[in-house]
Amino acid sequence: MSDSSSAAHEALMQFLYQAPIGLVQTTLDGEITMINPMSAQLLMPLAPRGDLSNLFDVLQGSAPHLRDQAAAAAYPGGEVCDGLRVSVGPPPIGDDIPPTLSIRLLRLDSHMLMCSVTDITAALRLERQHVEAELRDASRIDSLTAMPNRIVVLERIEHTLERARIDPDHRFAVLFINGDRFNRVNVTLGPAAGDELLRMMASRINAAVRQRDVVILNSQGDQTAGRLGVDEFVVVLEAVPSIDVAALVAQRLVDALRKPYAISGGLVHSTASVGVALGDGHAADADAVLQDASLAMREAKRGGGARHCVFEPLMKERAWRRASLESELRLAVQDGQLFVVYQPITHLDDGRVAGFEALVRWQHPLRGVVSPIEFIEIAEETGLIGPLGAYVLHSACRQFVLWQRQFDGGAPQVLSVNLSRAQLVESTLVDEVRHALKVSGMAAECLQLEITESLAAESPLIQSRLHELKALGVKLALDDFGTGYSSLASLHLWPVDVIKIDRSFVSQVTTSAHHRVLIEATVMVARSLCMGTVAEGVETEAQADALKALRCDKAQGYLYARPMGSEEASLWLTAQTRAQSQPGAVPALREPLQLV
Repeated sequence: MSDSSSAAHEALMQFLYQAPIGLVQTTLDGEITMINPMSAQLLMPLAPRGDLSNLFDVLQGSAPHLRDQAAAAAYPGGEVCDGLRVSVGPPPIGDDIPPTLSIRLLRLDSHMLMCSVTDITAALRLERQHVEAELRDASRIDSLTAMPNRIVVLERIEHTLERARIDPDHRFAVLFINGDRFNRVNVTLGPAAGDELLRMMASRINAAVRQRDVVILNSQGDQTAGRLGVDEFVVVLEAVPSIDVAALVAQRLVDALRKPYAISGGLVHSTASVGVALGDGHAADADAVLQDASLAMREAKRGGGARHCVFEPLMKERAWRRASLESELRLAVQDGQLFVVYQPITHLDDGRVAGFEALVRWQHPLRGVVSPIEFIEIAEETGLIGPLGAYVLHSACRQFVLWQRQFDGGAPQVLSVNLSRAQLVESTLVDEVRHALKVSGMAAECLQLEITESLAAESPLIQSRLHELKALGVKLALDDFGTGYSSLASLHLWPVDVIKIDRSFVSQVTTSAHHRVLIEATVMVARSLCMGTVAEGVETEAQADALKALRCDKAQGYLYARPMGSEEASLWLTAQTRAQSQPGAVPALREPLQLV
């Protein structure tokens, strides 16, 4: 061997023996012909009785089939294994990762194998730490919107609350954001569109709170936007100088979230309600501040949505009352505390009774008569509207049949019953109506079911349900017309028979030319579509005369009678029948008997 070749060989040997990884050369049967110190150090814990003469014997406990794999491997350069993990002992105390080697074995030719041995224990530990960090991040980040989740939001509120306890001048605000009628998007366009809407809402919220002009926050301020639930978001504003500044941010959010969303090739119109709570060092904890903001948000929703509302202490009292009413309403449905009242609907041309609208009331044993404004919403939110609505429907149908038998020609011809959204989306509604008609013996054409204008245009599911009800032979009435977003031009799209003009228009029929024109246009369009019209909330003779002049068909309101219990309504009908039977007599519709 030449001097240069000898020097090169010596250099190679030095490299192999000083290499930071283990290198082993063996015969095809595993007999070791060369092993560097690193390999010996790494493999010794595996060697039976300290014998490192055969690699396959050393690895027998971890890779018993390695000898056969080596014999079957192609050559030259055939890979026998790569990344074979071998544990060389138990994990150290306080750790769960054992010392681990990574083995790579190549077949060099028909006789020789080359093996590399690497200690990957530290790499595995780093990998685990990285995974744990990712899991921690995943547990703190909302996967859909990439916003901080509830955990982070509560931490931020708690952090700024601690700061406020130390610094009395430090004030902060929590803004609770909830989408208005988000479920409608899910129902009409599908969950994928709903997810896209949430992502776009999150983007707009982030953009709105990143605007750092002097009107919003001072230089010490900070903000965090996060997602709490399905369509619930929270913004935490720190160093807020006043509630007015927080309200300004809230309105900015309302305005940003009401702009149309480009989804599924079309424009989706959606809005949000925002509750604002100002926090200081006196708050109990983060949950308490968040609850205050949530209560304010619910007040904004009850006010019609698409607005913000600032928390007031009285809201807690109202929330407590609602919670009490919820539990008491469940008992009321079971214990017969609910009853039905009836308000007459009259013909405007001659004052004859056309029918009754059935309304539910709650006779609370301690609170007295509870307003339906209070408990109907609770019934819808809690799922009690189903049994409550069924009770009203069955009771009213039975009473209507009794009146028809008792008064014959003077009997009411139409019974109007309200339906809520919660009832309309129930698949059992049509069967419930069919059953009520059957057991009461009431003719289907005498039953008129009322739905609000906004509900009629809500979704294909609602439209389908309306057509199913029409197939039973019942009539449908569009309630509170004029208060929604629909137009007269869209009336022909709905399977309705009657338009009920909202009281907000009727109340101004004698004082506003604008409202008279709108009522007249509604009547004209309804007539052209063979629909009837009913004016709601008529309270004066002048209003009745004006509506009659505008050719409105029927009316109801306090001018004729307040809602009455069944017995009072029967006496009232008796009085009207007698008055109408007298030649030349004018029906005395203005003086009902005892009212409820």
